[in-house]
Formats: sequence, C-alpha cells, structure tokens
Amino acid sequence: MTSAATRLSQARKLLAHAPLVDGHNDLAWEIRERFGADLTVAELAVGMPRLHTDLSRLRRGHLGAQFWSVYVPGTLPGDAAVATTLEQIDLVRRVVAAYADDLELAGSAADVERIFASGKIASLLGAEGGHSIAGSMGVLRMLFQLGVRYMTLTHNFNVPWADAATDEPAVGGLTAFGQEVIHEMQRLGMLVDLSHVAADTARQALDVAEGPIIFSHSCARALCDHLRNVPDDVLSRLTGNGGVCMVAFVPAFVSPECREWDLALAADMESRGLDWKDLAVRAEMRAERASHHPRPRATLGQVADHVEHVRAVAGIDHVGIGADYDGTDQLPVGLEDVSCYPALFAELLGRGWSESDCALLAGGNVLRVMREAETAAGKLRKQRGPSLARCADALSGAKPTSGCLPSCARRPVADDPDV
Repeated sequence: MTSAATRLSQARKLLAHAPLVDGHNDLAWEIRERFGADLTVAELAVGMPRLHTDLSRLRRGHLGAQFWSVYVPGTLPGDAAVATTLEQIDLVRRVVAAYADDLELAGSAADVERIFASGKIASLLGAEGGHSIAGSMGVLRMLFQLGVRYMTLTHNFNVPWADAATDEPAVGGLTAFGQEVIHEMQRLGMLVDLSHVAADTARQALDVAEGPIIFSHSCARALCDHLRNVPDDVLSRLTGNGGVCMVAFVPAFVSPECREWDLALAADMESRGLDWKDLAVRAEMRAERASHHPRPRATLGQVADHVEHVRAVAGIDHVGIGADYDGTDQLPVGLEDVSCYPALFAELLGRGWSESDCALLAGGNVLRVMREAETAAGKLRKQRGPSLARCADALSGAKPTSGCLPSCARRPVADDPDV
C-alpha cells in the first residue's frame, strides 16, 4: 500500500496533466462585499485574510479551470438583478485582465484545453439564479454573449417560472416559460445548472432537456438530508442525460452533524424572533451557540464519500467537483482553501480509484458535457431561431404570460451563496 505522501505526489502529477475544472467559486461576490469591487484593495496575487481563493493557492491546488459565479441576491428586483449581474460579469472580466499572466477567459471546452496547455487557468462564468435574466430571453442571450456558460435556474428563492429547493413550492416545478428557458439555453450552448432547484424542478428539467445538464455545486441527499442535495432518483437520470453532478465542499451539504447543528441554530433564532436572513445576526448567533455547543466539522473523507456515492448511482462519467470556495463560512478539515484539491484526489487514489477515473472526475466529465452541449447547440440553432417568449411577471409584477406564474410567499431562508 502506498504512503499518504506518495499518493499526494501522484495526485499533483495527475492534476498537472489532467485539467481540474471546478464548477463554482464565489470569489467575485466576496470581492464586491468585502472590498467594494476594488481590485487595488483585493490583492489576489498574494492573498487576503478570510478569502479561500488567491492566485498562489490556485497554483498550489493545480486548478485548471474555474467557473466563477456571477451570483447576485435573489431578493433583487428584475432590473436591479440584471444590472448587478452585469456588474459582476464586469468584475470577473477585470480580475482576468488584471492577472492576465495567470488567467484567461474561456467560452468553450476547446478554450479550456488550450488555456490549460498554455499554463494559465481558464476562467468561465456561471450565473447563479434565473432572477438574473428578469424574465427576458434577450437578457439571457446577452449574458451568453458576455461569456456566461451556465445559469442556475434558481437560487434560494423561487423565480416566477421555477421552484427552488429552499422555498415553498409555487408552480410545481417548471412552468411553460421555464421549459422555454431551458430550450433557449440549450439552443445557445449555455449549460442548464440544476443546483439550488427543487427536486421536481430537476425532474421536469431532465424531462425536457435536449442535451446534458449539470449540478454545479451539490452533494448526495442519500448521505446528507439537505434540500440542496440531489436525490438518488435524479442522480440516476444523469446516466441517460449525459450530465454531471459536481460535488460541493459545503459542510452542511456534506455532513449530517453539520446540517443538524445549523438546523438547531435556525430554530434557536426563530424562537428568539431573529431573522435567519440577517447575515450579521446569524454570524453572532453562530459564535454564541458555538461557545456552548461546539460546531462540528465536516471532513475530507465525507466529501470523498459523496463523490463515491454519485459515482455509484450515476456512474464514473457523471461526477465532478464544484467546491463552492468563498461561498461558505466553514470548510471541511483538509479542504480549507483552493490549495487543497490534491488532498481529495490523494484520498480517492488511496480508496482504489485509478488515475484515469480521477482524470474524469477532475475535469474530463464536465469538458465532455461542454463539448456535447456545444454540438447540440449547433444542431438546435439550425432547427429554430431565438425564442421570443417573455415572462412579464418577473419584470414588473404584471399578470403572468407564457405559462409564467407568480412566486409564492417565501420561507425565511438566507439568501447568501452557502445555503
């Protein structure tokens, strides 16, 4: 049996040749919130306190490509959501331009492979929530033109045309307009991301999909009963769809003990009349509770368990990594920042994974999904032109159109990236 040091060295050599493509990183929102989107203050070359991501640690982690989330809160109204999403796209593009020796914008699987071969980190964009298009197919198309290569259908709250996992069901999954959004995304070649959506939304999306879908940052619900995780019946459908579930490192998704601790905190806050959505209050309450009830830590081994479960249910061709760095306040022991990816692959090598299987997990699977989505888009664009469907309710609160229905009252769920 090889030593831990030998397996770690093997993992690093593997990732030097097989591009690691991470499905989700919230650094852009952290830069906006902590540093006012000012890159002269957020010094990413040497790192900043409390961030999980900087260029030095990305290099040590052997990252080959990153989907940078251009997340904006789901509570923003239509035009504000669009404007803020554009600002986040601008921010990521400014980061890439400022660190052009290390980063390069990518728009295709071929771009990722070329940029990785050049020694740089390929940078892709992912929009986190359908509120970012404000019910407009034209906005969707413009986001694609600006480089967005996936869109998560919802964030923590329902959109008028799709139910979220952490909100009360409003439309029973997808409306007709929601189905049209999926068709238009796949006509463009934009990946349909089902992280954050309700299980019924995911099932219906798979019913109408004309190409492979992704879960950009989710875990297996069979191992941790969190609404953000994917049930086995949905995971099993990835085999026929060709999609991929990219496993997240968020402790409440990974560890049942961490999930139970968070639920107890939420119940305590509710009993005191405190708002879980107030991040400052929640942080104070976490510190107070931790002083009496120590906060459990997820482990690298538990993340590996989720990877292996997705593989067991969906198959080796349908699992990837979507860590969610800088989108959560705590991370598993051994995976504290972006320098730690090799440790996960060393763990899997120690569990008997072959190097070829690890290469599929690292990025081979999602690059295959990207290529298949690009091929499908080429065919779909020959069959139909741009969709003209609109969801007026998402823009102005007017009477719904095109099968679009208004969202219902929201459950008190925090609208921040780590839920």
